[in-house]
Amino acid sequence: MEGQTVTGGGGETMEKRTVSNGSSHGSQEETTVIQEMIDLIEAVGLFGDYRRSQKKDSFNLVRRMKLLVPLLEEIKEIEKPIPDEALKCLCNLKKALNCAKKLLKTCNEGSKIFLAFENEAIMVRFHGAYDKINQALDGMPFEELEISDEVKEQVELMRTQLKRAKRRTDTQDIELAMDMMVVFSKTDERNADSAILERLANKLELHTIPDLRTETAAVRKLIKERNGQNAESTQQIINILGKFKQIAGLEEPNVLDDVPPKTLEKCPSLAIPHEFLCPITLEIMTDPVIIASGQTYERESIQKWFESNHRTCPATRQNLAHLSVAPNFALRNLILQWCEKNNFELPKKESGADADGSSTEQKEEISSLVQNLSSTQLDVQRKSVIKIRMLSKENPENRVMIASSGGIPPLVQLLSYPDSRIQEHTVTALLNLSIDEANKKLIAREGAIPAIIEILQNGKTEARENSAACLFSLSILDENKVAIGSLNGIPPLVDLLQNGTIRGKKDAATALFNLSLNQVNKARAIKAGIVKPLLQLLVDKNLGMVDEALSILLLLVSHPEGRSAIGQLSFIETLVEFIREGTPKNKECAVSVLLELGLNNSSFILAALQYGVYEHLVEVSKSGTSRAQRKANSLLQHMSKCEHIP
Repeated sequence: MEGQTVTGGGGETMEKRTVSNGSSHGSQEETTVIQEMIDLIEAVGLFGDYRRSQKKDSFNLVRRMKLLVPLLEEIKEIEKPIPDEALKCLCNLKKALNCAKKLLKTCNEGSKIFLAFENEAIMVRFHGAYDKINQALDGMPFEELEISDEVKEQVELMRTQLKRAKRRTDTQDIELAMDMMVVFSKTDERNADSAILERLANKLELHTIPDLRTETAAVRKLIKERNGQNAESTQQIINILGKFKQIAGLEEPNVLDDVPPKTLEKCPSLAIPHEFLCPITLEIMTDPVIIASGQTYERESIQKWFESNHRTCPATRQNLAHLSVAPNFALRNLILQWCEKNNFELPKKESGADADGSSTEQKEEISSLVQNLSSTQLDVQRKSVIKIRMLSKENPENRVMIASSGGIPPLVQLLSYPDSRIQEHTVTALLNLSIDEANKKLIAREGAIPAIIEILQNGKTEARENSAACLFSLSILDENKVAIGSLNGIPPLVDLLQNGTIRGKKDAATALFNLSLNQVNKARAIKAGIVKPLLQLLVDKNLGMVDEALSILLLLVSHPEGRSAIGQLSFIETLVEFIREGTPKNKECAVSVLLELGLNNSSFILAALQYGVYEHLVEVSKSGTSRAQRKANSLLQHMSKCEHIP
């Protein structure tokens, strides 16, 4: 029998299968493909630990990949030629597993700062890997291959898990997300706060000299891979690494010293004249234009700014008389002359893209979808909102495009539609859109917050969870924190924290943490009964939300009503337990909460002493995290002023 070539999606030629007459097993090529996949899965199982930001998702992905091994082993032992349909699935599966391996390697070896900073984008890649694996298994002829029921059920269980995977960032570590947000902010005055930097260094496990040297090597590798692209964020990563080194007392050459000059010549901050850089992106301009304020920007950047409903100059913040732009030919000629003289190649625009960097076809599709949101036909509306939900999760450009096409007002109107599925898809689409900073303001301005709170109170399970996540995203802006609190959004979040699923509890905790950064909202949360479910989270360690509960309690104890509510519940013994045997993070938070309580009321100190806290504080002061040591020493000093010290 002659060799047979099977062609799969994208026109790629798959591995040839050659089955000779009289062969009792699949061909050598087939066996090789299957064995390569088994070896690949075994290899990723040996990667070991992963960066903190992606640890949970990495281990979950590896676990799900391992569930495929019994299937591959059974196919490998089939005593007849493998059907073409199955071979096509296997070759697609191999590609999907290779993508997953590449992602896992990044999460295993990559820069810890980069992975924490780009957590959202990395999560998109995880779910892309889930989709690829799932799609590869579509159409697998289990019956024809005579796969055992046990293995088939195992594969179907894995596929169900992949389909249920949430398409958004896991909010397990609230403080990490908040600290990253602060440190990378250009405007937040706390971005150089040594306590925050030290806490972040500990969270990212970048507080020892060996860790910092390993991170330096990873950042150097990242710079080479980026080859001058994303220069601004690269510089931020370098700056934060430098601050971590200062905290650790490590004096080493600049992280860039060993990077070849060719890699750096495209980096704006190092070589390109400042006046050639767009003030928004800090990248060299290829199509500079002048706006009404007289400032010059890259055309693509300023158009995105305008399409996000800004009517001001980004540099001067003055209101603009009009939004017209004029080409700055003089500056463009200077840029071209400089590039020719320095042998510098301007970045090329992607083919098939228009002035704002997005394809005309994509714009037309989004425009049509936005129009269909207002259709009188329920099915048309439902399909449109589902598609917008999908597009809005894919990339930042789509979020800007959907908003600039007028998509937010009709989405906000659909929040009140009596169809529960439409509500769920709509609130999730708005959650995705709210990732964009400008969209946060637009969504709130259109009156979405009361409708989101209504869904949070009365919607189906997933809609409630996504409503909580959406309120968290919107509450990043201080004015939205105030609005959500004043519109009575805190009580239903507390209810979700107490009665929701684990996912719901996590979403509620994230939102409540952020909202409680506002002093007035602290009182609202306490009045809504937040302390009781927080204490339950401390008691039920199986939920894995001790850090979240302690982080919120640490905010609440700064409020007099918070201290009163916590004291009435007599949870000092629980705090002492965490100080004695909790994780390093548990101990740090528990000591911080007890210190805040004790500084305001000595009876809390006396209660803690009765539970034997003193010796545990001494231990934390010697071996805890840097922040925990400081807090423990402060608490011990405060205790030394009391006459009841043992």
